[in-house]
Amino acid sequence: MTREFCIVLAAGGSAALLLAAYAFQHIGGMAPCALCIWQRWPHGAAIVLGGLALVLGGRALAWLGALAALTTAGIGLYHTGVERGWWQGPSTCSGADIGSLSPEELFEQIMTAPLVRCDEVAWQMLGLSMASWNAVAALGLAVLWVLAATRTP
Repeated sequence: MTREFCIVLAAGGSAALLLAAYAFQHIGGMAPCALCIWQRWPHGAAIVLGGLALVLGGRALAWLGALAALTTAGIGLYHTGVERGWWQGPSTCSGADIGSLSPEELFEQIMTAPLVRCDEVAWQMLGLSMASWNAVAALGLAVLWVLAATRTP
């Protein structure tokens, strides 16, 4: 595999995982928890890094892509531990900007907002949650990034 092909696969894999997450949210109606959203950011970074690496070349961007993939894998593994009760998750939850809301509007928003907990599995396949699958896939993407970083041009 060439360096460019590895980069396209790695960045494309992050794009596919990110699109799947948004599809679960917007088509499937599954609101993400805070940890789910944290896992999305490194995928976005990997997509941008992939585009830059294809245009600018260089090994440093591929190594940064590997770091982005390992970051989302780490968050996914942490999230898996929270879901399985191995350790505590964050004590905060995601919320909206409430500064401009009246007390009545704030109460209405609170009462109609979905409660999304990081310690509950919303979806699973073959015994693994979405966070677990993200971690597994991201580790595979990290391997592709490392291959891209170590390939000669």
